[in-house]
Amino acid sequence: MAAIPIIIKHGGKRYEVELDPASTGETLKYQLFSLTGVEPDRQKVLIKGGLKDDTPLYSLNAKPGQTFMMMGTPSGGQDALSKPKETMKFLEDMTDAEVAQQEGAIPAGLQNLGNTCYLNSTLQTLRGVPELQAELINYQPSSSSAESNLSRLSSFGLGGLESRKDIAAQLRNLFKQMSETQEGIPPLEFLVALREVFPQFAQQDRNGHGYAQQDAEEAWSQIINQLRAKLTISDGESGSRTSFVDRYMAGQFSSVTECDDPAAKQVGEEPNKSSDVFFKLDCHIGKDTNHLQDGIMAGLEEQIEKQSPTLDRNAMYTKRSRISRLPQYLTVHFVRFFWKRETQKKAKIMRKVTFPAELDVVEFCTDELRDQLVPVRDKVREIRKDEVDAERSRKRQRLALDREEQQKKNEAEGGESASLEPMQKKKVVEETKDKKTDKKNDKDGDTEMEEEFKTDAQYEEEKNAAIKAAKIELQELLKQRGSSDSGTNQSGLYELRGVITHQGASADSGHYTAYVKQQSRKADNQTGSKRREEEDNNKWWWFNDDKVTEVEAEKIETLAGGGESHSALILLYRAIELPTLD
Repeated sequence: MAAIPIIIKHGGKRYEVELDPASTGETLKYQLFSLTGVEPDRQKVLIKGGLKDDTPLYSLNAKPGQTFMMMGTPSGGQDALSKPKETMKFLEDMTDAEVAQQEGAIPAGLQNLGNTCYLNSTLQTLRGVPELQAELINYQPSSSSAESNLSRLSSFGLGGLESRKDIAAQLRNLFKQMSETQEGIPPLEFLVALREVFPQFAQQDRNGHGYAQQDAEEAWSQIINQLRAKLTISDGESGSRTSFVDRYMAGQFSSVTECDDPAAKQVGEEPNKSSDVFFKLDCHIGKDTNHLQDGIMAGLEEQIEKQSPTLDRNAMYTKRSRISRLPQYLTVHFVRFFWKRETQKKAKIMRKVTFPAELDVVEFCTDELRDQLVPVRDKVREIRKDEVDAERSRKRQRLALDREEQQKKNEAEGGESASLEPMQKKKVVEETKDKKTDKKNDKDGDTEMEEEFKTDAQYEEEKNAAIKAAKIELQELLKQRGSSDSGTNQSGLYELRGVITHQGASADSGHYTAYVKQQSRKADNQTGSKRREEEDNNKWWWFNDDKVTEVEAEKIETLAGGGESHSALILLYRAIELPTLD
């Protein structure tokens, strides 16, 4: 049925309303509520018999242009409808920058400027670190007053006024541009700066077709080194400043280097202990490497040939490293490329190596750090298990309530067996007879013992109490540890946030893309299970230069390698959010 235009008069005003004859009075009431602010239960439309929720509107026999009177005031009087503090803004009225910053907006892509996919994928993955974006907004180069003033102007988009060689400033400007659009933009100024600081990225293609393809891992490492030198952040109450990279992305090794030659031990050569900073873990790929953990463990042992001070000749040494500090963001590099002499090119190891969505690195840590991490890790897992059990209990309660309501409905409609099939009715009758027989036998025999079971509500209450107690214990464990370093991982557990992939058989060719897990802006200040619930259903963004596509988490599982298709080269993990009492 076609809608009928009618007029509603209320409070001296006329409202044009489209009446749908196929709907009911409830629909019309909500239409009037949106126009007048009078709640449906306070409305009185002057028609014969009144307008009820279930009144079919076709029964009004309304004619086009017909006028109806309505009486009623909003609850609390007319003054109760106050003007919203913030004006509602519709999507079509927003600027491109405002649209780009809305929840769920497709992020900006980056145009390929000629074999620059290695850089585009690196930049998109780095942009997946919200702490980095936040610190870059406030970044000001440490320079003279005049240069500093120019730098402040450049933060408003005038990038040409500052030094072209400041990688951190160029990254700040680029991320700002990307936050204000959903289109693919050319990262030209950043690329120029990168090539001026690191001429290797300005190499020409051997065939004379523009610039050569580069290794994304080399671009990642060079950019991280520049950020480490340039981007500093406040170091708490002391007022001193520390490197952003050292705080959030740098770990530390405790290593022991020992000579493999027994003769060195016989003459008393002692193992050498050392401590080294690292910015990524290498996953070495051998013929027996099937999983990420295997490759990382292999990468923690290194064979070195050097001069032995006791043997007075070169000897082979084994350097064994373990992690003594875990960063909040952990980078893992699959060592897939090696130099092939026959072709004078970097060849690629195609072997399939699986990697987890959640990585436990406790086994790679020193004994001292492991003793601190294990209690926290185990308590987190206990809380997670209890939360899952509690959620299952709530689902069972909802199902039980649904069944109870259905049973009551059946009884109201003529008995429980009214809606049953003949065989089901027979079964119900037989079960009833059996129960009556059992009760009769009980009168002549022993007293029936009734077994008591906990209700779902009691079970859920106990689980909630156990979860709260476990969270309190977790907070106590963290207090006992007493770590003031906010940039570390306190549980040893990481969640995967970004993947840089490579397609092809050589580092000098092929194609790079990036996958970055979606994160809800609303969840940035939440932790534990609450934050996990707010995440966008495990959806990921796939950045293929200027083309951006939403993909499911299952897609990430296909990036383990095994051929020339897209395989993971760099993984970016973030420390899991610890459960809180909130």
